[in-house]
Amino acid sequence: MEVRSEGIQVRCDKLQAPVIPRSRLRVWFIRVCSSIVLWTCLVQLVTVSELWHSHFISGFTNRIYHITQRPIQAQSGVSQPPTPLLPARNYTSNGFLRVSCNGGLNQMRAAICDMVTVARFLNLTLVVPELDKKSFWADPSNFEDIFYVRHFIDSLRDEVRIVKRVPKRFSRKTGYSTLEMPPVSWSNAKYYLEQILPLFGKHKVVHFNKTDTRLANNGLPLDLQKLRCRVNFQALKFTPQLENLGQKLIQILRERGPFVALHLRYEMDMLAFSGCTHGCTSEEAEELKRMRYAFPSWREKEIVSEERRSQGLCPLTPEEAALVLQALGVDRETQIYIAAGDIYGGERRLAQLRAAFPRIVKKETLLAHDELQQFQNHSSQMAALDFMASVASNTFIPTYDGNMAKLVEGHRRYSGFKKSILLDRKKLVQLLDMHQNGTLPWNEFADAVKQVHENRMGQPSYRRVIVDKPKEEDYFYANPHECLCEGTKCDDLLGPHNSSQAQ
Repeated sequence: MEVRSEGIQVRCDKLQAPVIPRSRLRVWFIRVCSSIVLWTCLVQLVTVSELWHSHFISGFTNRIYHITQRPIQAQSGVSQPPTPLLPARNYTSNGFLRVSCNGGLNQMRAAICDMVTVARFLNLTLVVPELDKKSFWADPSNFEDIFYVRHFIDSLRDEVRIVKRVPKRFSRKTGYSTLEMPPVSWSNAKYYLEQILPLFGKHKVVHFNKTDTRLANNGLPLDLQKLRCRVNFQALKFTPQLENLGQKLIQILRERGPFVALHLRYEMDMLAFSGCTHGCTSEEAEELKRMRYAFPSWREKEIVSEERRSQGLCPLTPEEAALVLQALGVDRETQIYIAAGDIYGGERRLAQLRAAFPRIVKKETLLAHDELQQFQNHSSQMAALDFMASVASNTFIPTYDGNMAKLVEGHRRYSGFKKSILLDRKKLVQLLDMHQNGTLPWNEFADAVKQVHENRMGQPSYRRVIVDKPKEEDYFYANPHECLCEGTKCDDLLGPHNSSQAQ
């Protein structure tokens, strides 16, 4: 009995040892359930924030940004007080618009402005644009690496809903398919309303896989033209890191005196693309030709360089740029900021320009290596620094009318018609050749160059319109005159409306 009793007692001890009091189990159970509920609420709240941008989350993230950035702004002298959010526009979305931008920084910038405008016009929800990573520059940057994405979303919330990604419920797994297509270039509002909008009835998600020049320069409603400007001049801010370094670069330049921003587009990609080899050795010309054939998207392959040059379709060489700057009366001691990447041919091709203007500088010579290091190998981020310096310059002179030249010109018009000398390359080539073969003395050459450019200084004017030839007419983003004046004041500022139009 005692042994059995002891055995029973032993067995009872073994059973009772791991038993946990009910009160402790209840506490643990409540904690686990509470954690699950809290995490579920947090996930839902973040999801709702991305889709609808509620005042709470937007305000909260804005406050976090301004708290963390305040020390940076204090050091750089840049003051960016938070602005109150505009009320979100309430509309029923017809679907989600995904866009993949192609080209360099400024071509993508213009495309983003166009796509926001299309989304607004068609009552769509825009997904934050995807940037080009496959072109010549192979820049891996995402939208948020270049542009301040939260400002982009919040500043346009009264016009269009912008989300960071398409919700999972519209994925293939749930039975939805995304339609991939490039819209027709230079299209008007009627095209998008009649041809594009019906597609969202069948496909809730449409992906534009090309976005360059997909919206007409002219003929759009005034409110859409002004929205394009608003995106370009207000919503598309560079990241705080880029803005701070850009402002430091501008401050360094200004402390050294007035400066000319020379957009010297004599870079390998431009020469290969355009087929322009004037001033190059035969080996360099062959290298550029090989590059042109290596990129299937560059459609023109066999190009006669001198024909292109005589038509004004080639960028000026560094040697030609030196002569033109001298002819325009730019002082030898003027600070010349080269807004460009690597010049093809390097210092050998810059020698004549440097001899004429010893105070040549670039971002790489003005900023410390460690300041630029995080942006190097990211061509679009480096181009953003050149863009800011060019907009802020005393005079802007592009040697080719590419996308950067046009976007900078438009920004300088918007900033009070700051001086931009828009070179007439076709006329300049004639004058340069006559001067260099000895038939046009220097004084006559210089006088002729000045005369040609008297009315090409970025003065107020209406855009030149050429019906059915959008590539040949003035580009909207180079001269967005609808955004530069109001009502009857436009004619006073820009001149007679039809004087700059060709039908």
